[in-house]
This record gives sequence, C-alpha cells and structure tokens, in this order.
Amino acid sequence: MIARNAFLWIIAFVTISAFQQAKAQKTITFPSKDSLTITADYYEADPKAPFILLFHQAGSSRGEFTEIAPRFVKLGYNCLAVDLRSGNETKYVINQTALKAKSQKKPTKYLNAALDMQAAIEYASNKSRKPVVVLGSSYSASLGLLLAKTNPQISAVIAFSPGEYFEKENFTRDSIAGLDIPIFAASAKDEYKYLTALFGKVNRINYTLFCPSKGNGEHGAKALWTESPENGEYWLALMLFINQIKDF
Repeated sequence: MIARNAFLWIIAFVTISAFQQAKAQKTITFPSKDSLTITADYYEADPKAPFILLFHQAGSSRGEFTEIAPRFVKLGYNCLAVDLRSGNETKYVINQTALKAKSQKKPTKYLNAALDMQAAIEYASNKSRKPVVVLGSSYSASLGLLLAKTNPQISAVIAFSPGEYFEKENFTRDSIAGLDIPIFAASAKDEYKYLTALFGKVNRINYTLFCPSKGNGEHGAKALWTESPENGEYWLALMLFINQIKDF
C-alpha cells in the first residue's frame, strides 16, 4: 500500500500542468568523448539538485523533452535534454549535435551516441557532485542500460522502449546481465513481451516493468506527451518509481 505522504506527493504532481515552465532554461554545449560539440537544453531547479538526463530516440532531438523536462524540474531535479549524434528533429527543434557530426564526418550509428551520453553523464555529475538518473528513449534507453552496467555515476535508469537495436543478437540482454541499480522500463502494450525478455538476466528485484492497460501506448518517451492518450498511466507509474528512488 502506498504511504499517505507518497500518495499525496504523486497526486500533487499529476495535477501540475505539463506546460508550466522550468525555473530556468538555457542551451549549452560541451565536448563529447571524441571532441564533437554536443548541444543540450539545461533546465534548472536548483544548482545543487541532482540531475535527470534526457536522451531522445532515433530520428529525434532534445525537442522530445520540451514538455517533459519542466515536470521533473517541479520535482526538484535539474534536467539536461541532450542532442545525440544519431538523430534529426522533433517539435521543430533541430538536432545540432547530429548536424555537427555529419559535417565533421563523425560516426553516427546508435552505439557511437554512447560517447555523447557518457560525456553528458560526466558533465552533470561533475556539476552537481551527485550521481545522475538516466532517462532514455528507444535506442538511447538501451544505451543507458549498457552504460549503467559499468558507470557508478548512474544511480538509476528510466528506459522507455529499450530493445535490441544493435547488430549483435541479444547484445543488450547479455550486456546488462546482473545490473543491480533501480530500473523503470516502460513500453507500448505491443512491445511488452520483448521488454520482459530483455530483462531475463537481471534480478527481478531491481526493475519495474510497465505498459498501459487502457490502450496500446506509445513507443519511447513520447508516451509522456500530453497528446498520448495513455500519458496519465505512464506518469503515475513513473512517479511511483521516482518516489522510491528520490533518496537513493
């Protein structure tokens, strides 16, 4: 049973408009692990607050999180919505990192984007002096899980529609075997059987799996958009998880 204070905290959160703005937002740049310039949107709750890092899906950009990030800021998290080198555009926000990678002839496969994610993790961890929560969408959800296996700067992973997006069969499933930090993994209903298979080698106590009950849902973090009919289900399940890890 949910404790009364946790329940009230969740209810208060879900009544906040998704369109409320963060206390502060600015676009920043920092170098990737191979010196490619990464572009990201920084949403600040408090300079000393921990970070949730927001990574988009294929063909997308940091614009995937323009309405999502402010909701996390209201919970007291700083957010960094990052343009990865494998992407394009979402909500009229063009992926600047992908443009630079293309112009500089940098490799832009999904696995190459791990360099950008690692750089973002180090940037945020060094800024706050705290471990970070990684939120990934589709291919970046898988990369977040892979990075968490060996990176002590990651305290938890939120993975929307992770899967086997890389060339080797069962690469993600085998690579995350034994992962022992808190994980929230969500998918559309028609993806759920693949989601359960992906965590076959992870201790069940460490992860929470979710798909909506009232509809099929959406692939990736778009499930949290207000235009997604089942977004309320996703948000409620996610808030239960965040309430569990907020002091982790």
